[in-house]
Amino acid sequence: MSAGLENRLALVTGAGRGIGAAVVTALVQEGARVLATDLDTAGVEALAAAHPGRVTARPLDVTDARAVEALVDEAERALGPLDIAVNVAGILRYANVVDLTDEDWAATFAVNTDGVFHVSRAAARRMAARGAGSIVTVASNAAGIPRAGLAAYAASKAAAVMFTKCLGLEVAAQGVRCNTVSPGSTLTDMQRALWTDDAEDSVRRVVEGDLAAHRTGIPLGRIADPSDIADAVVFLVSDRARHITLHDLYVDGGATLRA
Repeated sequence: MSAGLENRLALVTGAGRGIGAAVVTALVQEGARVLATDLDTAGVEALAAAHPGRVTARPLDVTDARAVEALVDEAERALGPLDIAVNVAGILRYANVVDLTDEDWAATFAVNTDGVFHVSRAAARRMAARGAGSIVTVASNAAGIPRAGLAAYAASKAAAVMFTKCLGLEVAAQGVRCNTVSPGSTLTDMQRALWTDDAEDSVRRVVEGDLAAHRTGIPLGRIADPSDIADAVVFLVSDRARHITLHDLYVDGGATLRA
């Protein structure tokens, strides 16, 4: 069944690598046109080169509300009405709370929460006026279960999840759907930055879990690929999910036991 995304315009933040790049690729494969944005432009420019005429690359700092509004205005003038917005941009500062700095806390919320607010607000204003649209925020399963060393990250993602649900409630009557996708451990640079052993041992540790860190393993026995998350995003923005909104879809191989 077609996803019904042919020639629809999607804005994807954090698109330069990892999950964001996978989302761009998956949307293009379904026929969408994509405005791929990132603070580091090398990755999105590579995507634009790989998909000429389908991907437009632009730099974007999601923490800058004025820059977000300016980019969305420019995109709608040059590319047409925005049909889809996917919030992927995010950072992780790993530290126990007693060692967490004010700067790390503020920076985490600036990207993971404020950035989602800026982009979603800009998109929702325009989508609601037209009576259609879909917004997806890529959060984390850490938003729903305590994780040692991830207090700032988990709290910022939990805020992003509830913000997206509240937005979805407010714009549902205008035909705009808002959902979140909450990945577990996924093979990205962010995940690899947490590893202290070689790749094989690190993957094994993640899959098996760590009782000392109060962390369950992954029942499905594998770490997610970015494409697994992208497929969930594409489903939620597609016509196949036309009656789904305010939903938080966990894509974590059962790691949180859906706590």
